[in-house]
Amino acid sequence: MERSPQTRLPNGHLMTSEPVEYTLRTAADFSDIARDEWDSLAGSSRFITSAEYYNPFISHAYLSSLEESGAVSAETGWMPRHLVLEDENGKLLGALPAYIKSHSMGEYVFDHGWADAYERAGGRYYPKLQSSIPFTPATGPRLITRNGIDPDPVRHALAAGARTLTERLGLSSAHATFVPKDELPAFEQEGFLHRTDQQFHFTNEGYGTYDDFLETLASRKRKNLKKERRTALEDGIEIEWLTGSDLTENIWDTFFAFYMDTAGRKWGRPYLNRTFFSLIGERMADDILLVMARRDGRYIAGAINFIGSDTLFGRHWGCIEDHPYLHFEVCYHQAIDFAIDRKLRTVEAGAQGEHKLARGYLPVTTHSAHFIAHPGLRDAVANYLEHERRDVEMVSEALTQHGPFRKGELSGDD
Repeated sequence: MERSPQTRLPNGHLMTSEPVEYTLRTAADFSDIARDEWDSLAGSSRFITSAEYYNPFISHAYLSSLEESGAVSAETGWMPRHLVLEDENGKLLGALPAYIKSHSMGEYVFDHGWADAYERAGGRYYPKLQSSIPFTPATGPRLITRNGIDPDPVRHALAAGARTLTERLGLSSAHATFVPKDELPAFEQEGFLHRTDQQFHFTNEGYGTYDDFLETLASRKRKNLKKERRTALEDGIEIEWLTGSDLTENIWDTFFAFYMDTAGRKWGRPYLNRTFFSLIGERMADDILLVMARRDGRYIAGAINFIGSDTLFGRHWGCIEDHPYLHFEVCYHQAIDFAIDRKLRTVEAGAQGEHKLARGYLPVTTHSAHFIAHPGLRDAVANYLEHERRDVEMVSEALTQHGPFRKGELSGDD
């Protein structure tokens, strides 16, 4: 384990009268961090009584499964280098999940153009430092702080640590992607550049049923979705929700076949392996929803979702039979049904996809932060991002106006 220099934080968050020394170190293996200590971090555990917010992707179960399965490793281009902030007694105060990357795949915030330009100019873009949840385009804490303490000094120390680690190792850059907006000031104070992008999310406005949601749509859009859902379930297709103890190894075998077929055609080389699904099934089954489509007694398609405190996160889809609109039914409409049933506020259906707009998913701005070590590249990227932020804002406003909602309902237009 590498250790960075000790870092002083302001007093106050521990109610001490004198500043106390803290240690900021890196962990090269997630198993080096005890689960009970990690679970003390805000948002990382559903079972902490003081926790109002839970994000399954920053849970010990999820992050450890990625590494123990081998999906995340130096061999796959994701070398773990998690930043860990501890007090003088070794108590965990905060952490930044981070990886040294030898490529830009599996991130969903694209910097390939920056890499190409820098290398054409004679620079070396890889390796770089990446703070994200691998293969997971979902906003969630990156500067993760202990429950019950002032988050600001911890966040600033972790952001400074990411910059220091980048400079010390001679990396080209450090990137934190899908960052909550309230973490941006800590990154920006350390010289990180702000980037925006767009996703499409469904917001549950307290609907009692899917029909209640449909009533907020323009008449033509409402009729289209009803027809789409009927068509998707023709040919005797039935939908099942599987979670918790339903997630047997046989079910994972079936879903993995869907994932491999579809991900293989989409990306060529799927990121996740079969062991990963067994591990999350053992460790966090109650946080997982599989929406499975069955025809003639066998499963033909499915989508995996993760259940947070107020959000359903849609992730991977796969199928072994093609049926009109079945993808939309399994991934988007069923997710809305589940969110309404469980009284979840939001459905995040993954990256990109303007086709989600017609199905009630409106544009939402996402954020990332980027530290570029080389001054020339940094200036070029900063100029690019300034224009890009304006473009993202304009496109988001335009798309919202073309949403399916009746005039006066949310931001939709009839």
